[in-house]
Amino acid sequence: MIELFIPFLVAIFVLTITPGLDTTLIIRTASLETQSKAMQTAMGVSFGCIVWGAIVACGLGALLATSAVAFNILKWIGAIYLSWLGIKMLLNPRCAIEDNILDKKQQRNWFLKGFLTNILNPKVGIFYISFLPQFIPKGGNVEFWVMLLVLTHVIIGLIWSFTLIKLMKPISKYLKQPPIVKNLDRLTGSIFILFAIKLAMTKR
Repeated sequence: MIELFIPFLVAIFVLTITPGLDTTLIIRTASLETQSKAMQTAMGVSFGCIVWGAIVACGLGALLATSAVAFNILKWIGAIYLSWLGIKMLLNPRCAIEDNILDKKQQRNWFLKGFLTNILNPKVGIFYISFLPQFIPKGGNVEFWVMLLVLTHVIIGLIWSFTLIKLMKPISKYLKQPPIVKNLDRLTGSIFILFAIKLAMTKR
């Protein structure tokens, strides 16, 4: 177990700190919004990982690996969602940030954004299907080990997200200046569109 778990921790840590769409969304939220909203985004991303883990553990995730139709449907839904977010930021960048921390509806929206960004990316499911089995002990309970590995990934991801959010605090005041807000919205929108194109071109 230890011989399998330690290599998994090393591999998943490297993969977690490698910049991607989730990291971009969390950094952008921490920079331009509030730490509270950034953590909600990170929690949404983490919940998406847990859902994908449950799907894979139940064997349903294998459908994405074997069915081109299922993979393509989810892939295009994800690409369209990312494109919508990106185009919205490009065409209507904000000039100021309104801090409505007590607005529960907005808080739910940030959680939902993080969740949808993760759950609509079929590559997460394919990654779990192809990556996790090599770290499951021979004869071990597949469902138990898949969820244990996924939860480990989630914990490492939350720690990394919390670190990123704290690192953004010293420069957040500067980043909230109107010209910076507008340019960062446009930059983030462009990155989202690039990820959407990359996702749309992804093959099984």
